[in-house]
Amino acid sequence: MVDHEPPLGGNSIGTLLYHIAAIETDWLFTEILEREIAPEVMKLFPVDVRDARGRLSRVRGLSLARHRQRLRAVRDVLLDALRGMPVEEYCRVRCLPEYRVTPAWVLHHLAQHEAEHRGQITDLRRRFEGLSST
Repeated sequence: MVDHEPPLGGNSIGTLLYHIAAIETDWLFTEILEREIAPEVMKLFPVDVRDARGRLSRVRGLSLARHRQRLRAVRDVLLDALRGMPVEEYCRVRCLPEYRVTPAWVLHHLAQHEAEHRGQITDLRRRFEGLSST
């Protein structure tokens, strides 16, 4: 089920899980911490999140447990970074070339991002289960 791709196009559950973790990592390091992604975290992402055409790279052959490990590792880094952050830093505006954000807004954005993809994952799972039962 993790690798199943919808017959009319779209991403697999595994691809979406990889994408969720990669985007959380990018927002944490780029927008919140304002530095390069730590090498030990970068090792969690051997595949570029997007292919040459700008679509999500297909991530196949990994178990659900492996995807969950990656998500947990990324979430642990995020929580560790935020736990000791003073409120002034949490609310400080980061001025990037294209936009301005605060860590508070980034967390809101990441929650929305994950919720959107969770909806897609739920739909994919239901469709897969429907295919399997016929």
